[in-house]
Amino acid sequence: MQILLTIFSILITLLAYLLARKAAGKYPSPLTSPVFLSTVIVIAVLLFMNIPYKKYEPASEIMTYFLGPATVALAVPLYRQRKIISSYAVPALFGLIAGIVSTILSAVFIAYLLNLSDLILVSLTIKSITIPVASEVARIIGADSIMVAAFVMITGMLGAMIGPFLMNTMKILDPFSRGLAIGTIAHGIGTAEAAREGELQGAVSGAAMGMAAIITSLFLPIILPVFL
Repeated sequence: MQILLTIFSILITLLAYLLARKAAGKYPSPLTSPVFLSTVIVIAVLLFMNIPYKKYEPASEIMTYFLGPATVALAVPLYRQRKIISSYAVPALFGLIAGIVSTILSAVFIAYLLNLSDLILVSLTIKSITIPVASEVARIIGADSIMVAAFVMITGMLGAMIGPFLMNTMKILDPFSRGLAIGTIAHGIGTAEAAREGELQGAVSGAAMGMAAIITSLFLPIILPVFL
């Protein structure tokens, strides 16, 4: 029975994503972002069919396993676009650092504004790096791993939903700039959205995601005590 339910859950998730992508192409909007809309559809189906998350979890684990090969596959467009990326390496590095500093300072500002605890503050500071790296950094800086996972997911989803919309509104149309911004702030979920726009956006976003994770994990444990 569980095997059938797992297969059903995988099919529902894939179908939800395909429908969401079709809706995003026909009705472009932050609310039709494939990641957001497919998540809403899957949750709605699980609630309607009274399927608890515990029974959906095996399907989630199988699909998560394939994220590894999918992430490695980002190396293909990265290799194809290597000349363009290397030609903009210096300004891209400055933009990357500016994005990292901005996301850390925004987390600190939100924590101070809402009078949040130090635990929530440190958990917020790593909201823009991918979950595997964020989980390890959380142990080093004493953050709550559950909160970190939630903040990372929310940040990625909001980045994928609102990021392209904001850049369109502000007339930021350069593919390199769009990929750099999304990858720096919205990690893997944002990179998936950037890849939908074009190969260059996806390649730059993937590179930015990796570099942001490395730089943040190296320097955040050193500078974080200043804000506590």
